[in-house]
Amino acid sequence: MKPAFNVRQQSEIFIGPLADILSGVLPEGRVVVVSDSTIDRLYHSVLAQYDTVLIGLGESVKTMQTVEMIYRRFIELGVDRSTFVLAVGGGIVTDVAGFAASTYMRGVKFGFVSTTLLGQVDASVGGKNGVNVDGYKNMAGTFTQPQFVICDPALLRTLPEREFRAGLAEIVKAGLIADRELFGLFESHSLEEFRRDRALLGEAVMRAVKVKAAIRVKADIVERDERESGDRRKLNLGHTLAHAIEKASNRMNHGEAVAVGTALIAGAAVKLGALTQADCDRIVNVLTALGFDLTPPVEVKRLLKEVGKDKKNEDGMLRIVLPVGIGDCEVRPMTMDAFAALF
Repeated sequence: MKPAFNVRQQSEIFIGPLADILSGVLPEGRVVVVSDSTIDRLYHSVLAQYDTVLIGLGESVKTMQTVEMIYRRFIELGVDRSTFVLAVGGGIVTDVAGFAASTYMRGVKFGFVSTTLLGQVDASVGGKNGVNVDGYKNMAGTFTQPQFVICDPALLRTLPEREFRAGLAEIVKAGLIADRELFGLFESHSLEEFRRDRALLGEAVMRAVKVKAAIRVKADIVERDERESGDRRKLNLGHTLAHAIEKASNRMNHGEAVAVGTALIAGAAVKLGALTQADCDRIVNVLTALGFDLTPPVEVKRLLKEVGKDKKNEDGMLRIVLPVGIGDCEVRPMTMDAFAALF
């Protein structure tokens, strides 16, 4: 099977059945799997042929301590530079495993099988691998492309509804960044339709990881701008506040925090005259229809304190991504005081 597209001619992205793709993309030689207990239970028959390193569940395991545990297991298993690391799981597994593989012995080759919607449309694509430090998101990490990423919509059938909805928030974000037709899918289809219609979901996943001008969003931006300057910053739409929400509150997962952050920044864009109230209402209506509670879980003053510590700040300036229309956004430098004044 041919990849849906390439990222910088280094990473092949496949969207389709895992059984039809995996054997054709794994290199010859030894493969070691990094996964978690849930995935191991669900897909044990597939993974049992490989030596497997299992990590814990949840954001709390996305730490340097987990990476050190993986290093030690790699040493025990005799992993060397000829070994291929296959990460099978959601965004936490791929973030942690990608970081461990890209730094073990100064880097071994790795690939991803992404098993969550949030992972398929966000975490696994783009070469960003990292862990949190003292609760601050992705403060340690690397930019290293996986050899391949496999996104099989059929794997999402086991996702709890809350996790499925979280992934849809990132797809909505992708539509806001560069694909108004993708955003329009959410104005004409319900969460239940995305859940049961595999073709509809496959189209949404494809568009979210593919392009500009009606075919790509994330991949096109990543190809041109791997290290988060320029256009790649646009992928952080809603994330300045979302990361603060995740740090300040244990109530929301990443997708839920992105939904709140996106709604808040849309309101701020209206105040700045960058977005019309009508488009802001469309954004809020779509997120609300998907079932998101858009009320910040803690006081905005608390969120602003966390924003000041965001790793994306440079020389005391924030780079805020503002929606300026459905399918269009801009990056605007802003002082912390000016940003706080919007709220």
